Parts: sequence; C-alpha cells; structure tokens
Amino acid sequence: MPHTAHKDNAVENDIDTMRAYTPAPVPSPALDPEPWCIRERAADPARAFLHETLFTLGNGYIGMRGTPEEGHGPGRAPGGTLEGTYLNGFHDTETIHYPENAYGLARTNEFMLNVPNAKRVTVIVDGEPFTLETGTVLAYERMLDFRTGVLERRVEWESGTGKRLRIASRRLVCLERKHVAALEVAVTPLNFSGEVRILSDVDAAVTNLQAGDDPRVGSAITGPSLQLAGCEVGASDVLVLQRTRHSGFLLATATDSVLDGAEARVEPLASGHAFAFAARAGITAVLHKFIAYASSRDVDEARVASHARAELAAARAAGFDALVRAQALWLDGFWREADVVIDGDDALQQGVRFNQFHLLQSVGRDGKTNIAAKGVTGEGYEGHYFWDTEIYVFPFFLFSRPEIARALLQYRYDILPQARARARQMAHARGALFPWRTIAGEECSAYYPAGTAQYHINADVAYSIRQYLLATNDFDFIAQYGAEIVLETARIWLGLGSYDRQGRFCINEVTGPDEYTALVNNNYYTNAMARMHMTFAADMADRLRAERPDDHARVVALIGLEQAEIDAMRAASAAMRLPYDEALGIHEQDDSFLSKKRWDFAGTPADKYPLLLHYHPLVIYRHQVCKQADVVLALLLLSNEFSLDDKRRDFDYYEAVTTHDSSLSSCIFSIVAAEVGYRDKAYAYFMETARLDLDNTHANTEYGVHTAAMAGTWLGVAYGFGGMRLDEGGLRFAPTLPDRWNGYRFKVHVRGALLEVAVDAGGADYRLLAGDRLALAHHGRAFELGTGHATIRMENLA
Repeated sequence: MPHTAHKDNAVENDIDTMRAYTPAPVPSPALDPEPWCIRERAADPARAFLHETLFTLGNGYIGMRGTPEEGHGPGRAPGGTLEGTYLNGFHDTETIHYPENAYGLARTNEFMLNVPNAKRVTVIVDGEPFTLETGTVLAYERMLDFRTGVLERRVEWESGTGKRLRIASRRLVCLERKHVAALEVAVTPLNFSGEVRILSDVDAAVTNLQAGDDPRVGSAITGPSLQLAGCEVGASDVLVLQRTRHSGFLLATATDSVLDGAEARVEPLASGHAFAFAARAGITAVLHKFIAYASSRDVDEARVASHARAELAAARAAGFDALVRAQALWLDGFWREADVVIDGDDALQQGVRFNQFHLLQSVGRDGKTNIAAKGVTGEGYEGHYFWDTEIYVFPFFLFSRPEIARALLQYRYDILPQARARARQMAHARGALFPWRTIAGEECSAYYPAGTAQYHINADVAYSIRQYLLATNDFDFIAQYGAEIVLETARIWLGLGSYDRQGRFCINEVTGPDEYTALVNNNYYTNAMARMHMTFAADMADRLRAERPDDHARVVALIGLEQAEIDAMRAASAAMRLPYDEALGIHEQDDSFLSKKRWDFAGTPADKYPLLLHYHPLVIYRHQVCKQADVVLALLLLSNEFSLDDKRRDFDYYEAVTTHDSSLSSCIFSIVAAEVGYRDKAYAYFMETARLDLDNTHANTEYGVHTAAMAGTWLGVAYGFGGMRLDEGGLRFAPTLPDRWNGYRFKVHVRGALLEVAVDAGGADYRLLAGDRLALAHHGRAFELGTGHATIRMENLA
C-alpha cells in the first residue's frame, strides 16, 4: 500500500499530548519505585502492551520489545500486544501519493521494519505449550536491572493436566556487540517426570503495525515488507535471509541454540529446532540461544550472511554468562560517569535512571544512524529521526558520552548529499537543507506546513556542532566534517531570507518549533537561531583559515565557498529581524502571532485536547495558541542574549497560551521556570517529564517511549535545577534545590575534564574527577578546579 499524504493532514509530531487532557492512563502499581530497576510482580494482560515497551532491551542497533519468549496464547485480544524487533536504520520505502499534487513535495517515505522474531522459545508439556494465557500461573516476577542490562523472569506454572514447571529466563541485547542478542531459558519440572519439548525457532513472518488513518502509531503499509531469500537449518543453527521489498536491503537473521542439563533428541524444524528430553522432577534443563542480525545497510551485501554467522559463533564461544558479565561491566562504566542521583524520592530516581537507560539503548553509535523519536522500542513515527536529537537528546550524550555525541553529528555529515539534493528541490541554488523527518536522509514529511517548513532544523544541527566544540575543543572534527555541515546549511538562510524596506533581514513563510502556528514571517526562534548559525559559520570559516589553511582550502574548493558569502552572512546576522512588542515587553513569536485572537481555553472541553485531533489545522493556525515551547525554547538555547526580566515576561505570556500538547514542551518550561525563580512551576513541569513513560501519562507509551522527554529529564536536572549553561562566556552553574529533595548529584564531561556537581540545602560541591584544570562559575562567582583544589564547596544558593 502506498504512503498516502492525507494521513499527515494534521500537525506532525502529534503523538505527544498534554497530561492534563489525556484519558486516565492504565496505572502500573506492579512497578515498584525501585531506584535501579523496574519490576513486575504479576502478569496483567491489561498492562502487557505498555510493559512490552517499558521492558524493551536495546543496544542502539537492535531493539527487542519486552514480549515473552514463548509469545502469547490464544486468549490475547487483538491489538493488545506488539511482537516487535527492530534494527536502527534498517528500513523499507514506499511512494507517497498525493490526491492533490505539487512540485517539491516529499516523494518517498522511509519506515523502520519489524524484523524476524529470533528470541522465540516454546516449552511444551503433554502437548500443551506454556503461555501466560493458558494453564495457571502460580507465581510470577519480571525485572529489568539498569545496572546489568539483563531482563529476568521467573514463572511457576501449572498445565491443564496439573503438571507444574518453574521457568526462569534471562535476556540481553549486547551493548558491546552491535549485532548480538542472547537469552537463557531454564526449565525445572516441580511435580512430575516425563517428556518435555523445547522449540527454538525464528518467526520470519512478521509485519509492521497497521496505523490506518493514524500516522502516530505505525506505518500505512500493509502486508510483509520482507521477502524470503533463503533459509538454512543446521545441526543447532539457523540462518534466514530476507530482502526488503523496495529499498533492496538484504537481512540475515541467525541463531544458535544449545541445551544443557539433559540428553535431548534434536529435531529440525522449518526455521529452528525441537529439543525433546526426559525431564525429571527437580532437575533443571537450560537452553541458551544466541542471536545475530546483520544487513547490507551495515556491511557489504556479499558479507551479510558470513558476518552474521561470525558474530553468532563469537557469541557462542564466549558463552552466555560471559556476555552477562561483559554487559554489567560496560554499564558500570556508563553509570560511573553518567548517573544522576536524586536524594529523597525513589520514584523519581527510578524515572531518571529508566530514562537514561533507554536513551543509551536507543541511540545509534556508528555514525550512520541516529535516535528515533520512539527509539527502538516501538513503531510510532515509523522510526523517523527528528530535530529532537540535536536540541533534546544530544546534550545528554555530549556531557555524559561525548563520543556518542560525535557519532550523532557524523550521521548528519553522512546524509549531507541528500540534504544538498533537497535544497535544490526547494529552489536553493546552493547549500543543504536537512529533512524534517527521515531515516536515511530523504524528506519523509508529507505535510509540509508543519514539516519541511521548519527550516530551523538547519540551525538546530549547527547549534549542536557549536555546543560540541565548546564542550570538547575538538577542532579536528570541525576541520574534517563540522565546517562543511555548518557552512553548507548556513547558505540556506541567504537564499531563504531577504531585506525589507527598513533594511531588516527577514525570513518568511516558515514554521518554528510551535506546530500550532505554521507558515509565518519572522518566527522569533527561527530568526534568532539563524543569526547564531550564520555568525558561527562565519567565525568558524575565519578560524579555519587562520588555524587550518589546508582544511580551509579543501572545504572552500569542495563547496565553492566565496568570501562574499561569509560577508553576507555577517551582514544578515547584524540586520536580522527579531520581533519584539514594546507595549507588552515580550519577544513576539512571529510577525502575526499577537494580532491573532486568543484560543478560548475556558470554552474548550477537556475532551477536545489535543487540539490537533479535534480541529482543522487552519482553525488552530488562526488563533494565538502554542502546542509547545517556541520563544521559550530560544530563551534557553540563547540564554545570554536575554535579561532575566525578558525571560520572566516571555515565560509569563507564553505559558498562558501553551497547551503543552507535545511532550517536548514541559521540560523546557521547567528549565526556564527554574531560572526565573518560579520554583513550584519548575518542579511541576519537571514531574510531567520525568515519569512520562513509566506512568504512561500520555496514554500512548505502548507504541514506544518518548526519547525527547527522556532526555528532557536530564536537561531538567542539569540545565534546570543545576542552572548549567555553556557558551562563549564559559561554563557556569546556578543550582537550586527543589523543596522535596534532600540533594542531587550529576556529572558532566567538559573540555577534557569530568566534573561532579553535588547540591544540598547548604550549597554545592564541585569536584574534579578527571582532568587537570577546569574554570567555571557558581551563581556568577568565578573559580577554578585543579591541582590542590579538586573539590570546592560553594555556599549561599540563590
């Protein structure tokens, strides 16, 4: 089925809805507020779909939803579960057909595929397969430990004939081995001896979730996108080869299964093996299953099968227990440098670590992939990457794992050719225009007013490169890749903008971050970020010429850069129109925003939110109403360009007209509220973000987590309560302590140092954990950490 444009005739990125206006979420009392794990103490069918998302395992490449190894029994209601395994960046394509066409509209959609379920293991007693829907569950517990990265489950079950089993399983997706996952299923008869069969196979007949008319929860494609290209069943191993229908990628799914603790008769199946053995009461038989995925998007097509087999053989040779130990060791290193500690609220502590853990599981680390809005946990937004990466997710990795941040920027460099082609389609003779939503670089937004019109994505990418340079001093990256990205994308502003009769540089017919206001002139956020972008591009070109003349010459020759363009960027930046209303003392969201009628919030029933699902886009566009932070986001990103009074007035005005119908909004309002002294509001907005997925407050986490909001939780601690800012003026903090906390701690990598900030009621301790020297400021008081002053106590919090 082709991708039809009508399904996007609503504001994009609309899966995220305001907490106050969504149906009451299904509560999860089984998830106790434990600081280092999530634990499920009962198998509740009403929560299964949600918990499949929460218990997802991933490594930035493989994502394996938390469905049981045995699958679900016949009692599972349709739509009540999603058996999903995903590979970050692995996708098929479909042609977008428009009932009414126009030049330059996006032509091809890219969508993430559900790949074969290789973890399937079925235990059969007296012909009755074990499932949670059949027989009787006598005891149950499932736990995902953030320190080990292992999903564990213990079940005691009684068959229809009264035979009792204990089944204990462990599962992991290897963080060190990109292509590998593994699981262990231990089966212990409790009250009988007799034959037990364990089936270990690959379910290759998978399809994507059908979204129907709702593009937020899946794909419009019908039927399988993977076509069988071959299947080999060996003595204990299986190799399934498939090819995508349109994108042409070859996929290999390989497994190897080993049974210990019993002498088994092994029978080949169509895509697996059956292990039949004489089970004895109290004696445990253990099946280990090793899994590898590889595709021609990752390795040469001729090597896909051999690469999967080699990864599989190496994993089996290491053994399951060794993989578990390596996983825990890898995560120990991560938490040692990235952990955020909240003293005084276990539920919040759980939420913060859960979010960090899922960000780590979802982010691509290979320079060829990014992080999707739903990570690798579900099919919402079809696996597309957005600007969420650069503005929300990137800072978390920049200050916790800078090498991952660099890889995310490398991805943008990797898709520059497609961005250049898109710029030509949009009538720009020079430069590159990054897509609004994409996987492999093509623009996939079928609704251009809320998608393609958001030109600010170019500035968002440039902003992240600027922050990367400030935080790492890695000018090698700038010389090799960053300068080309920043200069090519900055050119777009010269082609897009123009000077008005007053000599002001104006940028017309664009959409800012607020998707309830589309196709406007001089969106404040866009113009302010474009000014930053062009200034940064010009400064970087000058520095490159002075410090790296060979690289400067290479870039100039490669993109045909002229000095006149650099001069034009500086002139446009200096003359940029930044709308401001003198009477109200606020920065106008755009030229027309304040002239529109305010939305009638008092007269809008709660069941009419989110607005985009109940009102035509034009109705929304004609009103003064915001879906999410727009001007308020500029207050954060360009913090030193505004006075505290400016920020307070802007916050007050835009808070009153913002619905927060996007999960990208609350964390930004929390940070700015903390800065302007609105402590209660800062905390309330923060709490809307921190446990959004664990508590399913937007009632849609079953379709995937909200990675931007997860990263927004880290931003809320570091940028919000910690008051952290990094710009050309240096690194500074202005920490405050929420009334409900006893204290908090977080760490940041910056300029070759690892800094710990520990805040309590009396002040803050700044501790240099690694590095020789670091200059910073605390509430405006400058100081330096270094030899002899590795820890400094700063009193008198503001």
